[in-house]
Amino acid sequence: MKKLLILTVFIMVGTLTGFGQRYAIIDTRYILDKMPEYKLAQAQIDQTANNWQKEIDGMQAELDKMYRDFETEKIMLTPDLKKKREDELFNKEKAVRDLQRKRFGFEGDLFAERQKLIKPIQDKVYTAIQRLAVARSYDFILDKSEGVTVIFADPKLDKSEDVLRELGVKPN
Repeated sequence: MKKLLILTVFIMVGTLTGFGQRYAIIDTRYILDKMPEYKLAQAQIDQTANNWQKEIDGMQAELDKMYRDFETEKIMLTPDLKKKREDELFNKEKAVRDLQRKRFGFEGDLFAERQKLIKPIQDKVYTAIQRLAVARSYDFILDKSEGVTVIFADPKLDKSEDVLRELGVKPN
């Protein structure tokens, strides 16, 4: 519903201001996927995320073993020893959750790593888009890969290949 409202507003603004506006459509996902440095950065992020996940999985396996051991020995433990083991389990479980949040949580290590590696590439793409818009006098450019839903776009309006050429990347 929200997207329909936005599309309606765009159409109304376009008809009210006249037919002299120039616009283009791009696909930033397509552009980024064609850039070798983006693929390299994404592979590096994926490798880092896999390593962190293995670390968390190892801690979780250790925690699961501690729980199984506790369940089998619980009957024979004194109340003090039982309490001590429950505290150890609680602390280990908290450590696993904290590490998971630190690595993969909102604004965690993975977010920071993505910002460090991907943001400069995205900035480079947006700069190329801006240069293209200024050079060809586009009033606005829509990105069909994110947020805005483009129901139909004439392929001649898609300037993704032009952005790739501006970046010096061969589109294939």
